[in-house]
Amino acid sequence: MNWSTTDLCDAYEDLLDSGELQIVQGAWLAFGARQAFSGPVRLARAFEDNSVVAAALQEAGQGAVLVVDGGGSMRRAMLGGNLARAAAANGWVGIVVHGAVRDVEEIDATAIGVRALGLCPRRTAKRGLGKRDVPVSFCGVTMRPGCWLYVDRDSMLVSPRELQRP
Repeated sequence: MNWSTTDLCDAYEDLLDSGELQIVQGAWLAFGARQAFSGPVRLARAFEDNSVVAAALQEAGQGAVLVVDGGGSMRRAMLGGNLARAAAANGWVGIVVHGAVRDVEEIDATAIGVRALGLCPRRTAKRGLGKRDVPVSFCGVTMRPGCWLYVDRDSMLVSPRELQRP
């Protein structure tokens, strides 16, 4: 990694002021062997059903980050160890879950970065519900297909395009 979110904020303060570069608000938990990651965003929105998440992570990630808007639910885990391993094997660099995850010891042993709001040991229902590649809004930001996400221990930043490293 040759960037940090703090350096990006300093270098692109004008984009922060204009709202083009956004800071994801909140206290997020970090999991996975990869502490920092960045890439183009792919999006999934589902509530307490991770069918679309599982389908996405079975596809080639090609260095992308899957952002899952789980509605902030803490009642069911949208990601666990099996899906995290599949994601890493399929070339995803990270997963951000606006909701809960489980199997954190398994996720921590996997070469992927994961951020989540919290933990829940209960798996989701599998009803085939949810949408992919739709805009999502949570924690003070809106993400659209094609935007970029930068994640490290300090923060998460959303940009409509790839940023040059300062």
